[in-house]
Amino acid sequence: MILEKLSKDGKVIGQVELDDRVFNARINDVLIYELIKAANANLRQGTHCAKERSFVSGGGSKPYKQKGTGRARQGSTRAPQWKGGGTIFGPQPRDYRIELPKAMRSAAYRALFSLKAKEGAIKVVEDLKIESGKTKDIASIGRALDIRKGVLVTDSEDSTLKRALRNLPWFLYNNVKRISGRDIFYSQTLVLTEGAVKYLNEKYAKGE
Repeated sequence: MILEKLSKDGKVIGQVELDDRVFNARINDVLIYELIKAANANLRQGTHCAKERSFVSGGGSKPYKQKGTGRARQGSTRAPQWKGGGTIFGPQPRDYRIELPKAMRSAAYRALFSLKAKEGAIKVVEDLKIESGKTKDIASIGRALDIRKGVLVTDSEDSTLKRALRNLPWFLYNNVKRISGRDIFYSQTLVLTEGAVKYLNEKYAKGE
């Protein structure tokens, strides 16, 4: 698959080849679903906690005698049916993390990239570098590329570029070695730098 390579001004300056094994693979909806489900689950902190009966203070003595009152028998005022009592089967801290097998994850990313390519939602740009680190500079590049809700995937660890993108809710940053399937799936445009395309071609074509 051949795509046009764009400059920072949105002008065509060449062509880039995208490996068909990565960007024109079979689109498997189930794998994409599992990838996004795992990404959403891994974002959960799991710090929720409700006090069960054993965690509620008080209730050491029987509230009233067993017989002769005409009321239902009660053993503690901290029982769930009492005000201030414990919660039955309340949420407890837990880890929601889902680890997908490596082969399944790779196949899911190939399906996701192929889906974006089929939708015509992939743009390849020259390797970007923002000297100033200012948000307005990267915003002007995004407007030149006609980005409304996109994610930029680059192979560089450019701190100034990350800082410039940090305040743009409609243009996210991903390093190609730590790409987020969730960000890519929910984006309208996937912007790949030339270096990122080379990395993806080499990694996912081999099925790693």
